[in-house]
Amino acid sequence: MARLAVLSYHTSPLAQPGTGDGGGMNVYVRELSSALARLGHDVDVYTRRDNTQVRDTVHVEPGFRVHYVTAGPAAALDREGLTNHVAEFTDSVATLFRCHGTPDAIHANYWLSGLAGHRLKHELSIPLIMTFHTLERVKAELYEGESEDRAFQEAAIFACADAVLASCAVEAEQFVRFYNADPARVHVVPLGVEHAFFAPGYRPQARRALGIKGEDSMLLFVGRLQALKGVDLALETLIELRARGRNAMLAIVGGPSGPDGRATLALLHRRVEEAGVIDHVSFVAPQSHQLLSTWMRASDVTLVPSRSESFGLVALESSACGTPVVASDVGGLMTLIEPGVTGFLIDERDPKVWADAVEVTLDSQNATTMSNAAVLLARRYTWRSAAKSLADLTEELALSGLVRC
Repeated sequence: MARLAVLSYHTSPLAQPGTGDGGGMNVYVRELSSALARLGHDVDVYTRRDNTQVRDTVHVEPGFRVHYVTAGPAAALDREGLTNHVAEFTDSVATLFRCHGTPDAIHANYWLSGLAGHRLKHELSIPLIMTFHTLERVKAELYEGESEDRAFQEAAIFACADAVLASCAVEAEQFVRFYNADPARVHVVPLGVEHAFFAPGYRPQARRALGIKGEDSMLLFVGRLQALKGVDLALETLIELRARGRNAMLAIVGGPSGPDGRATLALLHRRVEEAGVIDHVSFVAPQSHQLLSTWMRASDVTLVPSRSESFGLVALESSACGTPVVASDVGGLMTLIEPGVTGFLIDERDPKVWADAVEVTLDSQNATTMSNAAVLLARRYTWRSAAKSLADLTEELALSGLVRC
């Protein structure tokens, strides 16, 4: 059985997704680690301590532990602050490796963890598996970039990583196109969905459980409130539907994230008031998985209007609940939605076009057909399958020589 060290430097897998730096990556690290542990592997996740209330080590379940490593102040930091403490984090993780034993492989998540993993690979001769989640050059083409230095660092990690995980063929192609990645070292490992939580149910009962009254068509947005996720387009779609006389409401589940998060939330509140839809829009705090699935079952359509999305876990979870998805035609969303079958993919950001797609989806006959098809599509994806692929890859790397920079 493999022993895997998972680096999740900038956010803990136990943090609540949907606010701060917490998002799909948190779910990915937690669920994949849990699935690996249940297959009998040993998984240690290392994350930066961002508050004083957590223990050094949290035993999540047999075989799965989260270690909180001191690197900089025990407080939330912006991206620049996080970058400044990667070296300290790397030193501390190296010390823990020496104390507790060297793992069979390192699995780094996000480019900041990749910086640490790159160094640890060379110092300790451990294979490096990399999952980027988001990439600077992809974001720069589709929306706006962060820094050229980040792109340079990502390229260096690509050149050294023994394996890079892509969530789908679209993302794998981006690795080659934007970073000249070696296709032989790119492995497609789709994400999974926790079917024990995300499963079809009776919509009226889900609404009663959430205290939602009335029979308005319900749209759902789930994600961090930042410009990249396109929550403003979800709101404009609701406004357009109501202008057409459609009785509809929108639930926005998530919290502000990133440097523009607070500004995004303020703009949303102003627009809600200006458009006179204050009684038809609900702002909901980030939800646990158990409750998030209830929101999805309660909704008629889930909107995923992201400007960039490496995979689109929300779309998959919504499909598993039998709720059709209308999403941007970008990234991994292109592989998770069958247009006209399980939802729709939209390649423009015009609220009228999005409202058209929602209205087609809400048609009673279409809704039932799409709901059934969405559930069947989601059943292809399990965390157990993803964990088995990663475990097999770890075993392969143990038998081959390390990639040299």
